[in-house]
Amino acid sequence: MLLIIQIPCLNEETTLPQTVADLPRSVPGVDRIEYLIIDDGSTDRTIEVARELGVHHVVQFPRNRGLAAAFRAGLDACLRLGADIIVNTDGDNQYRGEFIPMLVAPIIAGEADMVVGDRDPGSIQEFSWFKQRLQNLGSAVVRRFSGTDVADATSGFRAYTREAAMRLNLVNNYTYTLESIIQAGHGRLTLKSVRIETNAKTRDSRLMKSIRSYVQRSAVTILRSYLLYKPFKSFLVLGSGVFGVGFLLGIRFLWFYAQGLGAGKIQSVVLSGALMVIGVQFVITALLADLVSANRKLTEEALLKLRRIESAVDLNPADGGHRQLNPRAVALPAPAPDPDKA
Repeated sequence: MLLIIQIPCLNEETTLPQTVADLPRSVPGVDRIEYLIIDDGSTDRTIEVARELGVHHVVQFPRNRGLAAAFRAGLDACLRLGADIIVNTDGDNQYRGEFIPMLVAPIIAGEADMVVGDRDPGSIQEFSWFKQRLQNLGSAVVRRFSGTDVADATSGFRAYTREAAMRLNLVNNYTYTLESIIQAGHGRLTLKSVRIETNAKTRDSRLMKSIRSYVQRSAVTILRSYLLYKPFKSFLVLGSGVFGVGFLLGIRFLWFYAQGLGAGKIQSVVLSGALMVIGVQFVITALLADLVSANRKLTEEALLKLRRIESAVDLNPADGGHRQLNPRAVALPAPAPDPDKA
């Protein structure tokens, strides 16, 4: 069984050595462990440091594309390299490598498809009181929208089975943490949380420029992800509510009209008619969105079959060194040495 630990990096030359040193060299139930770096357009010596540390695989972007893109590229590379289990951690050494065996244990035992490290955000000392409450509230909202019981939705310390990684089709460009949980929940994958501890903060978050911006973008991500998987229910509820308000306004007008007081209530008729028309439009949108959702499911199944075909070939040469991967191409095994030139 092959475990690949992927580390998205952006200018992590100072923290990467400690991050790699902290990673486990062996895990119970795992035959081989390899490390993969996703360099998201670093301008420092991140790549050189990774090579000096003996990292097995490198995916490099020529310019910065964001954490979500780096995460997706890492999963794709790990799948093509034949990973049975994929662990994602951060290059700033936030997460302790000693907890990786605990993270993958439920997967090895066949109890989970995806495991999320629970930092217990409400007790993290580096977080302000407001940020602690905000993290807990955000996780509660994600649990409600995803139908899961994940305790720490924004944790990037995660483990995936090969099948779960193949089934993830992330479209958000901001962050992968929230969308992947919602998608996994609606995809009927089994999710579990494992309590972990973190190291002291080495730098400020590059994802959270400000709390206001983070909340806004996270809210949009959650809503968008939910609408992708429950469009019919969402638009139907919204349309029914708007139509119901319009219908009640119409009944109100008729009651006043029956009492001979309808002359001054013409505005209610106009508003009632407008709301009922809007409600009907939402219901029509619900039907169209349901058709789009059905087409998305078919597309995801086709992508899953394609990924299974692409990753059916073993691409893991025993060359003892790292390999440079183009995020758009498959890294092929090194050619066997020519015995005549040995």
